[in-house]
Amino acid sequence: MSAPTTKPTVTEREARQVAEAAREQDWRKPSFAKELFLGRFRLDLIHPHPMPTDEATQRGEEFLAKLRDFLETKVDGALIEREARIPDEVITGLKEIGALGMKIDTKYGGLGLGQVYYNKALALAGSASPAIGVLLSAHQSIGVPQPLKLFGTPEQKERFLPRCARTDISAFLLTEPDVGSDPARLAASAVPDGDDYILDGVKLWTTNGVVADLLVVMARVPKSEGHKGGITAFVVETNSPGITVENRNAFMGLRGIENGVTRFHQVRVPAANRIGPEGAGLKIALTTLNTGRLSLPASCVAAGKWCLKIAREWSAAREQWGKPVAQHEAVGAKISFIAATTFALEAVTDLASQMADEDRNDIRIEGALAKLYASEMGWLMADELVQIRGGRGFETADSLRARGERGVPAEQMLRDLRINRIFEGSTEIMHLLIAREAVDAHLSVAGDLIDPDKSLQQKAKAGAGAGVFYAKWLPKLVAGQGQLPYAYGDFKHEVDLATHLRYVERTSRKLARSTFYAMSRWQGRMETKQGFLGRIVDIGAELFAMSAVCVRAEHLRAQGEHGREAYQLADAFCRQSRLRIEELFGRLWHNTDDLDRTVVKGVMSGTYEWLEDGIVDSSTDGPWIADATPGPSERENVHREIR
Repeated sequence: MSAPTTKPTVTEREARQVAEAAREQDWRKPSFAKELFLGRFRLDLIHPHPMPTDEATQRGEEFLAKLRDFLETKVDGALIEREARIPDEVITGLKEIGALGMKIDTKYGGLGLGQVYYNKALALAGSASPAIGVLLSAHQSIGVPQPLKLFGTPEQKERFLPRCARTDISAFLLTEPDVGSDPARLAASAVPDGDDYILDGVKLWTTNGVVADLLVVMARVPKSEGHKGGITAFVVETNSPGITVENRNAFMGLRGIENGVTRFHQVRVPAANRIGPEGAGLKIALTTLNTGRLSLPASCVAAGKWCLKIAREWSAAREQWGKPVAQHEAVGAKISFIAATTFALEAVTDLASQMADEDRNDIRIEGALAKLYASEMGWLMADELVQIRGGRGFETADSLRARGERGVPAEQMLRDLRINRIFEGSTEIMHLLIAREAVDAHLSVAGDLIDPDKSLQQKAKAGAGAGVFYAKWLPKLVAGQGQLPYAYGDFKHEVDLATHLRYVERTSRKLARSTFYAMSRWQGRMETKQGFLGRIVDIGAELFAMSAVCVRAEHLRAQGEHGREAYQLADAFCRQSRLRIEELFGRLWHNTDDLDRTVVKGVMSGTYEWLEDGIVDSSTDGPWIADATPGPSERENVHREIR
């Protein structure tokens, strides 16, 4: 059978249906963040702070010590940035110390680390070279090991996981030249042929794809007799005939990553390599990302710690108008923001990671919030560091070093962090994804009321069910623990964090009321109000971060580990966060969303085209989106093995 030659034509509604079908539909475990969006502050789900077992801690600390020694003695981050490539001997060394198998069970030759120490290791590796952090993360967070851990058969695990733990690099291939966050339009095909599938298509931005030995590939199986069809996941050997890595892509930052374009032409994949049933590919991808996304906040934590170190040392050495710049309020505010936010990102990441390890809670929203919040705040911290450094922040580390100063790669940090707001779910997509989960309870009871395809009888039934739900739920949003002056008193010591937890409780109820009002006002049009939904999610992210910060500070105080200082940082962060929250609430109802839509229509219709006069467009000629028609490759294969 030959591959389809036309791309799927998908309506907006069909695209939403595909995304909805890929969601985890049920909530079998409690979720702190889900409850938060519903106006229920379940502090008991995160306090006392969960902790790794003694065995997990010992295993993790032993590996961190080994990894630190390797990074300090074998890795030259400046060289990787300069040559835009991780040396083969460095990757070989990472294999030898077991870094490829951090999350793989020991029975398959891995280290068996939990999410907490896996993230600590990624943060450590990323601080030496962000490209190394990405290499390890793409391999284990979304590459072959994680999908097989969750959905693989015993035979698949026995066959592939030992290779992934020690020798083979893996990659995850979903995106296509014309398909990003809308997988319903996926064009790559896997046509059944006896006991095999014939894979055709082109995949873009395949992180690790240039050097990978194993691939997780998402492709569409056509529906036919005996085949359910749908988007399906496969493990594919990179050395299979018909696979060509056509380009190694270059980027603004993360210059050392091995990211490429991979073409599949009549690639034969055994049915035994299919992960899960046909049609389950997107569900597998989304479930994998529930914890896979936590690797990105880990890298942002590392970036924040480095930004704080450089800001502290530089601001003490650099004098302006008779005193160190740190003593000037304008600079001091930036240092305070970096310190408080670094503490918050570590609190959010460690809490979500330990919750993932314990598996008592459903963390799909927590993981997504951690990714969203860390990527946005990490970028802001790096931007503030560049500003604190002034002209030196804009200058490259090599240039600084060449003229006799410390080679501080602040501008590189800014470039490297920028991608975090885009990959593994852009900020805009994360807003929509989290918003959908946050209103799931409402749609479960009232979804048929706003669905234009439902009958009057179905709407009437939904209305009755919604009436029962809201009659019980709405009165609970009127009052709560946050209005009691002595609530959460165990968080009040030299510094009072109880007041911030009372604020979180009150504000979560206010957030839930705002969401309910918006649904009542806009009903079926709610999904088009992306500006409003984004602000709702951002408020929830701040409340989650405030909660994590307070719980972490109290844990450190109880353990006798910098408790007083942790309380100070938590207090600073919460006060900064509350200002952001109040601004977001103000913008829920007072914004330029309607006017923005009018301006966009004008821009797209050419009304303002005169505004573009007076420039020279330096872009080169070529299509906006490269042709991805299936067929044999006409380019050299730039794939390379690292052995």
